Amino acid sequence: MIELPVISEEQTKRKKPDWLRVKLPVGREYANVRKLVDQHKLHTICESGNCPNMGECWGAGTATFMILGNVCTRSCSFCAVATGRPPEYDTDEPRRVAEAIQLMKVKHAVITSVNRDELKDRGAEIWYQTVVETKRLSPNTTIETLIPDVKSNWDALIRMIEAGQEVVSHNMETVERLYRRVRPQAKYGRSLEQIRRTKDFGKRTKTGIMLGLGEKVDEVHKAMDDLVAHGCDILTLGQYLQPTKMHIEVAEFIHPDQFAAYREEGLKRGLKYVESGPLVRSSYHAERHVNI
Repeated sequence: MIELPVISEEQTKRKKPDWLRVKLPVGREYANVRKLVDQHKLHTICESGNCPNMGECWGAGTATFMILGNVCTRSCSFCAVATGRPPEYDTDEPRRVAEAIQLMKVKHAVITSVNRDELKDRGAEIWYQTVVETKRLSPNTTIETLIPDVKSNWDALIRMIEAGQEVVSHNMETVERLYRRVRPQAKYGRSLEQIRRTKDFGKRTKTGIMLGLGEKVDEVHKAMDDLVAHGCDILTLGQYLQPTKMHIEVAEFIHPDQFAAYREEGLKRGLKYVESGPLVRSSYHAERHVNI
């Protein structure tokens, strides 16, 4: 396969390419979502993760909710979410999230969380109750849960995924060679096993990988093969963007044509659905992934 053009690291320090420009979030629907999120004191990964699609998604009246606080126990080199010892453990959070989803009339909700490694159950009970409460108040709403690495606590994993959600996602984030640099507190093989166990439980499985961190084309292809072998159904591929100067630098900006080529390659290798593009993030077009 011919590797399509990329932009060098030296060029990335000058400016982002035109295809990475996004519009500022505006509009009545965006303002309504903003108001509800603030009123219910909710955390969204849209804000905490500096998602470039926040304007588009919130403008459509949807949002990805982040439970278990907004401070993560891990320090991944790519992530804009604050790192430290989380101060809160709000047992009322499931009710508030469920009520907000009901008020927003969300047809498909995405729920994610920070890592809570200090908790014995990794926050699994809050996960379970959030999905149960959402289904109780909004029985016609479909749900995707984007869950963290449980560090081989498989009892916690089962509790997280047995509440009735339609899609369970766990992001690989990068290729195997770059794990120590990008996800120093995670393991490539362990995340693959988490996806396999989720699939064995009977769930529709999903993961996401960031590109532009220095990975090679054949390494992306190998990751695709590994995911298929471990029962992954859906893959999202998007451009990594450096949140601050303290985070890992962008190695290259991947051309949209290369993203298109990856999509075709993923489908050819056995993935059921591939969402691939510079501005794609884990929950982008998530409503399309329910019936894959």
